[in-house]
Amino acid sequence: MHLNVLTKEDIGNQSQHYSGTAFDVGQTLSSTRRRALWNSANSSGVWAYVEPYSLTPTWVHWDKRFGTPACSSGGFPLLRRGSVSNYVCIAQDDLNTLGYSTGGLDGIFGTQTYNAVKAYQASVGLSSDGIVGCNTWRALQEAVVGKGATSTTIN
Repeated sequence: MHLNVLTKEDIGNQSQHYSGTAFDVGQTLSSTRRRALWNSANSSGVWAYVEPYSLTPTWVHWDKRFGTPACSSGGFPLLRRGSVSNYVCIAQDDLNTLGYSTGGLDGIFGTQTYNAVKAYQASVGLSSDGIVGCNTWRALQEAVVGKGATSTTIN
């Protein structure tokens, strides 16, 4: 399947809680067409990350990523105080969306972001170490699914 044969209705919207080029698509496709789209994205060699099909059974997600993933199964890289990247913006956006103020979206993992991470981790029963590793990323990403655009979302 080639992407250019999909209609606007097939594609849906770009993801709001990913940075760079990210797509969540195929929500209106049949299971067979969605699997074909996943296979195409996965085998294209263009995308750094194609979400495992088992994690996104009703859509297909792919994006460009860099860095070593925090989880052995993939995902975003580990972040800690002093980190500077677009991934810090993603974490800041997630935290702000969930009501944990980072003081804005600047891509700099400073004191306010650190404090927001620690507060979030404590509220969901994670080790409150202020590091955005595998478990914190998973919790954040699962918590923001379906939240939609907020006052801090960058489009």
